[in-house]
Amino acid sequence: MGTKTEERLTPGQRLSRGLKYSAVGPVDVTRGALGLGLSGAQSSANWVGERYRQGRLKEQLSKELAAASEVIGSELAAAQEVVAGLPQALTKARARRRRRPLLLAAIGVVVLAGGAVAFSIVRRSAQPEPSPLPPSVEVTPKP
Repeated sequence: MGTKTEERLTPGQRLSRGLKYSAVGPVDVTRGALGLGLSGAQSSANWVGERYRQGRLKEQLSKELAAASEVIGSELAAAQEVVAGLPQALTKARARRRRRPLLLAAIGVVVLAGGAVAFSIVRRSAQPEPSPLPPSVEVTPKP
């Protein structure tokens, strides 16, 4: 039916293959161990570098926070000065307010008077004037 196409290894070939793989095995183990050691060292170096950067970032943030607190302090002092001067500003504003209501009342009276005059003129012009001619129809009814 079918013939086997595989060749059988000779004892010499079998011996050389076994030596080859037994020599390659320890090399692979050594390369793997070195690779793991190098990747661990690289990971540790990255971690140390990140910690260093975070430390510098914390220093920078603390400096910025100190500067911001100084600015806030100066702004707070300025706000306290404004609040301290607030009563004087309110008295000045109240003094100005006394003139304004009188002025507004005077303007209101003038506008109201002008409206009344305009209303009376418009009303008179809307009414027809009586005719000087006598009426064409008798006013008194006949009994």
